[in-house]
Amino acid sequence: MTGNRRPTIKTVAARAGVGRTTVSRVVNGSDLVSADARARVLAAIKELNYVPNSVARGLVTNRTDAVALVIPESESRLGSEPFFAALIRGVSGALAESRTQLQLMLVRDQAERDQLTESVATRRVDGVLLVSVHSEDRLPGMLEEMGLPTVLAGRRDAGERLSYVNSDNAGGAAAAVRHLLEGGRRRIATVSGPLDMDVGRSRLAGWRSAHEEAGAPADELLVEAGDFTEEGGRRAMRLLLERAPDLDAVFAASDLMAVGALAELRRRGRRVPGDVAVVGFEDSVLARHTDPPLTTVRQPVEELGRTMARILTDITRHGAPRQQVTLPTELVVRESS
Repeated sequence: MTGNRRPTIKTVAARAGVGRTTVSRVVNGSDLVSADARARVLAAIKELNYVPNSVARGLVTNRTDAVALVIPESESRLGSEPFFAALIRGVSGALAESRTQLQLMLVRDQAERDQLTESVATRRVDGVLLVSVHSEDRLPGMLEEMGLPTVLAGRRDAGERLSYVNSDNAGGAAAAVRHLLEGGRRRIATVSGPLDMDVGRSRLAGWRSAHEEAGAPADELLVEAGDFTEEGGRRAMRLLLERAPDLDAVFAASDLMAVGALAELRRRGRRVPGDVAVVGFEDSVLARHTDPPLTTVRQPVEELGRTMARILTDITRHGAPRQQVTLPTELVVRESS
């Protein structure tokens, strides 16, 4: 090795002729490595005098007292959605109590994914809080294979293996639709969340189950998938109105999509709630400032963040087992319905 640059996991991987994930597995004692690959990695580590950062910084505690909050979304999404701000407040507040440093990491492309892999492999953080989990996202599996304590906001599916904190998405959505049915609405559309996310599928399942309970089978023509953005809500509302101009209510799977739906209804000259009732999900600050104020399902986002942080701290400091928590939701009725 030339110069005085300290070798990195990337250097070791190149010398051993393996990927960085393999080096991480060897460093962390994982069994998911062949004997040949392990021997080559150990030889490269010895040759390069590679020392993981956690060893240099945490000889006594073997901790860095830092955790990463990983959000695989863009800065614009992070800034525009109240959910993320509330979650970060909850996480940072709980971590401050335990004097743990919070590192916010946006993972938007392969380069940033590689950076996260190196941070994990060299143990620059004790654990990861992962937000915006999609079913096919490889990040949760990668973190699990590396043996790094991980807590998810939400889950990939009902069989999730990792620790997670979730809201009662199906129950909250069902409560919203029951409220609309009890108010005499009969053509209740929904703007669902992304269907490659458990949160999107669960809120859609709640919309369906409330119809079934009432003996009024849900009309699948009244379903349009959104993406949790205002523009996505506006687009979905436009498509729903074109397909079903007689709809008299809409349940949007997020407040931000409800804001988009309200804007499209106003543009079409539909009165809310006279012609069309609207219900959202989250009870963000937006819900109190729409015209009319938005009926919505309150989910405790800050508490979700606090609970995630506490679970991760329990695991990293006390060796606690996996925890999977579902927080209750509550319908908040305002003038839009």
